[in-house]
Amino acid sequence: MLRRRAFRLAVLALPILVLPGVVMAQTPAEFFKGKTVNIEIGFPPGGGYDTYGRVLARHLGRYIPGNPTVVPKNMPGAGALKAANFIYAAAPKDGTEIGIVASSTLMEPLLGNDQAQFDASKFGWLGSMSKDIAFCGITTSSGVASFDDWLKTKKELIFGSSGPAAITHQHPLVMKNVLGANAKIISGYQGTKDVSLAMERKEVDGICGMFISSVQTSFQPMIDSGVMRLIIQMGPNKSDIFGKIPSVYDYAKTDIDRQVLDIHFGQLLLARPFMVPPGVPADRLAALRKAFADTLKDKDLLADAQKAQIEIELVTPDEVQGMLAKFADYPKDAIRAAQKAIDR
Repeated sequence: MLRRRAFRLAVLALPILVLPGVVMAQTPAEFFKGKTVNIEIGFPPGGGYDTYGRVLARHLGRYIPGNPTVVPKNMPGAGALKAANFIYAAAPKDGTEIGIVASSTLMEPLLGNDQAQFDASKFGWLGSMSKDIAFCGITTSSGVASFDDWLKTKKELIFGSSGPAAITHQHPLVMKNVLGANAKIISGYQGTKDVSLAMERKEVDGICGMFISSVQTSFQPMIDSGVMRLIIQMGPNKSDIFGKIPSVYDYAKTDIDRQVLDIHFGQLLLARPFMVPPGVPADRLAALRKAFADTLKDKDLLADAQKAQIEIELVTPDEVQGMLAKFADYPKDAIRAAQKAIDR
């Protein structure tokens, strides 16, 4: 008995050896402490996505366990495809990289864009900061008074856009190819700020894909001064915040038309979506999701949002996944028609 006791004591006294390759699991708080978390914004400074990304960045770190520093960075390119591809394949899969892209960017694989090197359903979704409605606006110097006037006169209106994956490019194409409006699109502008300057210089007649917050922060002075008027709104919801403006759904003639409009405009319910790469450890993803939801309820963030004139409405990760699954389940003929609607 004495020998057994002596043996047990001797074993307890031995030094603890850590085998090569074996790492003690860190809690999210332990991992994030002292780290920097980047928010990659898929658009240039000054626009709506930039505003949302920076407002979130100012407050998110207080709610992530370990309180890391959160830094917003701009990664514009190809209608946010550059940022989406980076987050999906190249960013560290440890929770230190978050992306915000357009909802239309997420639809690019479904709509046949081989430059979209990602599967949207496999991102680690944090959710969206808002749901939204988009508008098309044209200059009064264009000579067109309303959407009905545009259809009736068949006058060619020129719209500015950042690139084929952006809603500034796709929405006027849907007006043209589904509803019969005479639209021409010029790509290559860096963002909505550049397009607004092009409108003032009369290089283009208008811009589509303006969310409510973008209208209020960037285009309201042009509307108030009579330089621009809003002629149509897009989205499954409708708003009279800027007066009685018709919806694209008012002009759908067939069931296929309505399905095409749903594919292109239903995703506006994911107005400001945030995600992390596939493969982020489950406990860190859960911590980031909780932090995201809690931050959107923070009184200081809500005060910042009010100053920036942006709306805050949480769309949960489950809601994001549900919407993406719905789009993937549309009939093939509707998907093909949606591709044709944007010249794919």
